Amino acid sequence: MKPGEHKLGDTRGRFLQVVKNGREIHDVDWTSGRILLSNRRLVLAGTAGKRTIELNAIEKLGGRFDVNQRIATVSDYFSIHIPSGVVLLAPVDYDEFEIDFFGALLNSKQFLARHPAVAGGVVQNTEWEKARLKVEEEAVSMATVGGKFVEIRLDDIGAIKTGERKVVDDVRSLIEVEHSDDEGTSLQTYISGPDRAITFLYSLLREGEELSETSIELSETDKQVLTALYSGVAPFDIPDFLGLDVDQVEELFERLIDHNVVEEVRIRHEVQLNARGRNIASEAINEQ
Repeated sequence: MKPGEHKLGDTRGRFLQVVKNGREIHDVDWTSGRILLSNRRLVLAGTAGKRTIELNAIEKLGGRFDVNQRIATVSDYFSIHIPSGVVLLAPVDYDEFEIDFFGALLNSKQFLARHPAVAGGVVQNTEWEKARLKVEEEAVSMATVGGKFVEIRLDDIGAIKTGERKVVDDVRSLIEVEHSDDEGTSLQTYISGPDRAITFLYSLLREGEELSETSIELSETDKQVLTALYSGVAPFDIPDFLGLDVDQVEELFERLIDHNVVEEVRIRHEVQLNARGRNIASEAINEQ
């Protein structure tokens, strides 16, 4: 390896190029081989030879390219966009390799962060700080130069947006990600950085957001309860706050627990919103 380069992963899997010079290739099949990952490059070694992809040549990740049945039957693969096209990569130990892969793309980068930018629905007067990220098994951890430590659990992401806005003294790409602290308070953290790094981070965080998609039918009363919890009303105060019977609220909590919208903290009945519930409550507020 080159000076300053170190190995991060070494596994087996399958790979192929599915887009070349802007055109999809339909008569392709997987090649089995060895997949090596360093902090600088990805090496795919198969029976037809070895291919090296420099990490700084990767433009973006994501999107399925099921151009034939052989590809469509594989549930987990990376699509890696490079100047010459799109390469698909399906490592045997997908989850473990994913951590190493996103870590190689993100851990060495410097970001700017505002945390919390919003807490409990209230905008906070926090400043942008330099920060470093670390991709972990179930979370993205972030440490700022001011001494803040932020853990964004991938299964706790209620909503995520990306765009551009003024950051410090320039217009930059950024991500706004909603998650929660250990007490269940809804927080929004803003993260800005180089365009490529923000694109990769969005791909990773988007996987977490997909776990809390809100494709369920809830009544207006359900949404009122979620909105109240989101606004900081204690579970025991919900009956008086909304003018509902205690038994009715207990039944409603049971239904929301079954829908995986709130989590039970203790029996009879204290609950707190999870990522899915916060996402629904936020949408309900925006609809008002």
